[in-house]
Amino acid sequence: MKKIVLVVFFGLTISLAAQTKLPSFFADNMVLQRNTSIPVWGTAKANEKIEIRFNKQVKKTKADKNGKWLIRLDNEIAGGPYILTVKANNTIEFKNVLVGEVWLCTGQSNMEWSVAQSDNAKSEIASANNPMIRHIKIDKVVNSLPQNNVNSSKGWQVCDSATVGGFTAAGYFFAKNIYNELKIPIGLINASWGGTNIETWISREGFESSEEFEEMIAGMPKVSLDSLSKLKVKDSDKRIEILQGAKINASKAINYKENNYDDSKWPEINQPELWEQQSLGEFDGVVWLRKSIVLSTDDSKKEAVLELSTIDDNDVTYINGVEVGSTNSWDAIRKYTIPIGILKEGINVIAIRVTDNGGGGGIYGNPEDLKLSLGSTIISLSGIWKFQVEAIKSSLSVNEFPSIAYNAMINPLIPYAFKGVLWYQGESNAGRAYQYRKAFPLMINNWRKKWNQGDFPFYFVQLASFSTVGNSNEGCDWAELREAQTMTLNLPNTGMVVTTDLVTNPKDIHPTNKQDVGKRLTALALNNVYQKSMVCSGPMYQSIEIIENQIVVSFNNIGSGLVTPDKYGYIKGFEIAGKDQVFHYAKAFIKDNKVILFSDKVPNPVAVHFSWMGDATESNLFNKEGFPAVPFRTDEWKTVTKDEKYKI
Repeated sequence: MKKIVLVVFFGLTISLAAQTKLPSFFADNMVLQRNTSIPVWGTAKANEKIEIRFNKQVKKTKADKNGKWLIRLDNEIAGGPYILTVKANNTIEFKNVLVGEVWLCTGQSNMEWSVAQSDNAKSEIASANNPMIRHIKIDKVVNSLPQNNVNSSKGWQVCDSATVGGFTAAGYFFAKNIYNELKIPIGLINASWGGTNIETWISREGFESSEEFEEMIAGMPKVSLDSLSKLKVKDSDKRIEILQGAKINASKAINYKENNYDDSKWPEINQPELWEQQSLGEFDGVVWLRKSIVLSTDDSKKEAVLELSTIDDNDVTYINGVEVGSTNSWDAIRKYTIPIGILKEGINVIAIRVTDNGGGGGIYGNPEDLKLSLGSTIISLSGIWKFQVEAIKSSLSVNEFPSIAYNAMINPLIPYAFKGVLWYQGESNAGRAYQYRKAFPLMINNWRKKWNQGDFPFYFVQLASFSTVGNSNEGCDWAELREAQTMTLNLPNTGMVVTTDLVTNPKDIHPTNKQDVGKRLTALALNNVYQKSMVCSGPMYQSIEIIENQIVVSFNNIGSGLVTPDKYGYIKGFEIAGKDQVFHYAKAFIKDNKVILFSDKVPNPVAVHFSWMGDATESNLFNKEGFPAVPFRTDEWKTVTKDEKYKI
């Protein structure tokens, strides 16, 4: 009896192992690209015969000796729903399949930003009932080697009020607008990850083809993810030990919250400011922050409120050894009420156990939002904090090594047919903005070569306004990153959306007005892809003419003409400089669709800056169609990020 059971079970195992399979993004509710051959592929038993039926098509092939197979369906016009049937030893059916326009949405957190997090979320969600729009979110996974499949815990979702809240907002509002114009199905493949740098999205082969990066990638070992993780932990452990002057000792961490713990030998770090921009560098794990404050007798008896701005990612906060609050969210404002009796006269210690799962790490945001309020008394907590590492995260951070998001989240999608790419990323590369001039075009060319679909449309969103340090005279990495993005327009079939005006809170790196981002992306696609002629971008610098103490600036893409919403006609955002390279705010006005600039402080001007700052919300030059002017400079003087390079 035992022999019979074993034989049956063994036979069943072989049968299951030989079954035909397709990548997980082939699923019910998916959208296939219209008007092009449609690749369908998977694995089976070696030499197994495969048959595919779709609409009126029947295609056959045979798996190769490794069990891999690929069939290309003929072009289909928009329509559906259909059933895609794959028949071999087993039969697979994918139901409710549409044919239409597929767009790959990718980048960092501003692309990942959901409809539920955006302006007017409740009304947008309530009104979302369009079964012609579909969305699939690729799970966030990394790998040191190129993979053949992705994870997607939710699969393809049909747009309705129950699902749309989790869709990429920029992608959804784009899809909604495109559908309203074309009335055909729209599919969104959302492969985005907050906090990612561009280097994690470029393949190894892409780096190897670049003089800028070939030496760097040569130092990247071709090993398994587990081996790479062990290397990372070993290197991080050694680096942290040198930084702290002592080995990591997690057993001591239980005492780090106590008021009387001696932290005099702990290293220091500035808060609020992300760790990865400071001595901790590329680090993910658990870190304790401590700060001591001295209170009078009267203040110690008051009910207090502790505000910690935002923390990446999770925190448990103590005062004098007593837990006063905790939050598990990287973008939530921390505000903890401190009951009377916890504070005391003399030295009080605030201790925060921060868990950083990936990205920047630590307290970030506005210095004025890091404080202890005791009635009318406000004690600022910004500045120097003591820190100590409790543990290093053993799994790899997405920015730990190059190519690892590409390997796990992009490579498996190839050769799935799509119309184009929507890209929103750059914040994490601001510190290496000058090198982004090469990294960004490299990534676009890399993807185009990998897909072998020609120069497919690649539309991207320029960095929005954000309150970063720096200006025209000090230098500004945020402005340099925008410049690198603008320079990428030299690649064929690319387009850029300017968003400096779409920000209500420049202290928030995530503008919530994703509706207008989607609208401007739509204009690019309608004009350039779908032959609906329209103005689709704002004024772009063309040339300058210097006439005595004035500079006359000419622009391309002025549409119906230059305009400013200022009721007095004052244009803001322009600066000019003489040969001393010192910039001063310029008075500016429009004349004959050109901008005239002058400053009493610059009698002999030679150079112009426009929106050359992180927070450019005051810049107010547009064309009459409502598109803002592209930030620019006419000189090549101060470049604060020129020597900053990507390293592993």
